[in-house]
Amino acid sequence: MSEAGTVWFERREATDAQTDDIRLPEEIDYARVVHSASFRRLQGKTQVLGLGDGDFYRTRLTHSLEVAQIAGGITRQLAHAYANDPRSQHLPSLIAIQAISALHDLGHPPFGHGGEVALNYCMRDHGGFEGNGQTLRIIGRLEEFSHGAGSNLTRRTMLGILKYPVAYSTAANPELKPALNQGLSTLQLIDRQRSKPPKAYLDSEADIVDWLIDPLSPAERDAFTSARAKSGKHAEALHKSFDCSIMDVADDISFGVHDFEDALKLRLISEEAFLASVTEDKCASILEALTARYPEEFGTNPYATFVAGLFGRSTLSLKRWIGRIIHHLMARIEIVEHAEFDDPIVKYRAELPAPDRAFVRALKDVVYHNVIRSPSVQQMEFKGQQMVVSVFEAVSSEPQAFLPPDVLKRWQDAGENPRIICDYIASMTDGTLMRTYERLFTPRMGSVFDLV
Repeated sequence: MSEAGTVWFERREATDAQTDDIRLPEEIDYARVVHSASFRRLQGKTQVLGLGDGDFYRTRLTHSLEVAQIAGGITRQLAHAYANDPRSQHLPSLIAIQAISALHDLGHPPFGHGGEVALNYCMRDHGGFEGNGQTLRIIGRLEEFSHGAGSNLTRRTMLGILKYPVAYSTAANPELKPALNQGLSTLQLIDRQRSKPPKAYLDSEADIVDWLIDPLSPAERDAFTSARAKSGKHAEALHKSFDCSIMDVADDISFGVHDFEDALKLRLISEEAFLASVTEDKCASILEALTARYPEEFGTNPYATFVAGLFGRSTLSLKRWIGRIIHHLMARIEIVEHAEFDDPIVKYRAELPAPDRAFVRALKDVVYHNVIRSPSVQQMEFKGQQMVVSVFEAVSSEPQAFLPPDVLKRWQDAGENPRIICDYIASMTDGTLMRTYERLFTPRMGSVFDLV
């Protein structure tokens, strides 16, 4: 490994080298991810459908494992497709991209994006909250694999989860500060639209980000952390590392295709809704590829064959078609260059071609409009938000009474910083948050033996 490449495998805190440990740095990172408490908690956190909706459907843990598998496949696919191209030399190792993918959702709070909106409202005067930013905080500060550097992962692994390298204070539109819903006179309910956070890292972690991008030149650092202002919205981050782009496109594929699969399993999306959103023109790329690969299965109307395969009554048929979609998308990914950078870690990106992005976007849209925005899911998300806000405000009113001893000490050591209370609630699983809410607010008798 060159001296220039070695810097990306440095850690923030020196470690005691084990002379008989033959593992690569990224293999150590992967071990620290899968053995972390934050990773285990993902099994109890919502993906799209709530945990009470059945034990088959995806949680944040199963989603993360699937993203890791897809990202690994993309990396292998790119290594093959670009075998004679010098860009392939800068691809991450298989274990490295799996580590990045496994930890990419560690910071998501209970009740998914609903809980994220709730905590952003609660932290409106204290730096806000954003799930991806919380992931960086967990691995860089909160996990206990080191004295003061969290999981103490390598620079390259940590840069691989920095999806939005823009500070919260820079990305936040001041016109969209979280607030209560002003249209209600009696109920104190948050304005869910105004309370959505910008996609950013938390300002409290600025020193970690400074360390992450230190190997870049000053001009590259400025470019990498730049953002695009958007009228009426929060600013949008423009860049991410090569590794992060692979994880991100794998996340997009998993979210678009696998959440669509779950929705089909529950019969939440009708064939008519699919035809209206995922139109034939948006399927052009995949239909062309599948017709060429499986000519015996397609007649004069490939789109009708595709739809019939997805909406047939056979689980085997659905699995086969979902697998074909995933394989097609993985094989279509390209490596593109961004000329404003010289360092390969940030110069190269993995991207889907525009026709395939349109197809994935259409799948995500049909899930969003027919599942996520459905009254049943929105009611559960709303209830989750209200529970998160209630627990946060109750704990904040008397931290000495309601915080566990170890969290209370961290709160006191941090100068009674509300961020510590936010960390505590964000780490909860859906079930832990619900039990805590019940102990605080419901009339039934609780027990000192209830787990909180």
